[in-house]
Amino acid sequence: MNTGFPGKGLDRDLALSRVGETRSCSKRSPRFFIEDYPNVVAEIRAAAARGDANGVERAAHGLKGSVANFGAQAAVDAAFQLEQMGRAGDLSRVSEAIDTLARSLDALGPELQAL
Repeated sequence: MNTGFPGKGLDRDLALSRVGETRSCSKRSPRFFIEDYPNVVAEIRAAAARGDANGVERAAHGLKGSVANFGAQAAVDAAFQLEQMGRAGDLSRVSEAIDTLARSLDALGPELQAL
């Protein structure tokens, strides 16, 4: 299995198998994901700023599913951590967790564009 570039966590083989022929218009499209994920991160930040643990949980859960399509385990793990914080209603360390998620997603951009 090709895991892409060290430290970034993209499983290129898995990503290619999942995006298949739907690259241009599907939610599994790398282009769609690259354009959309900043909005979802912003949604998570806004929910956290409001103290809306359910909003953090929902948005992080959806993002986790999307990024899992590309086999990007670091980003999946970061989104899962936020999902769990939201579920527990504990947003005390949410800013740090959001920053970790954003960095892991930003690192994927070049790899996803290359698919």
